[in-house]
Amino acid sequence: MAASKIPQALTFKQFLLRQQVLSLYRDVHRALRRVPDDKDRAELKVWAREEFKRNKSQHEEMAIRMLLTQGKRTLREIESTVTLAR
Repeated sequence: MAASKIPQALTFKQFLLRQQVLSLYRDVHRALRRVPDDKDRAELKVWAREEFKRNKSQHEEMAIRMLLTQGKRTLREIESTVTLAR
């Protein structure tokens, strides 16, 4: 009988950070829906998904906060670029 690993409950801080990351992920994909070119949109979606996957194993709070800040800045850039492209 193999010992199953029981997931630990998140602390409140971890829960809030997780919610912020998920919110950023949804916001990025919403912004990418407005990219006019189908090929560009598909490439950007793959890029965004890979960026989130690449940092999925990050558990250090300060590093996650820095990644969130960087992600929000990137989201603003995407939104302004899409607005200018229209």
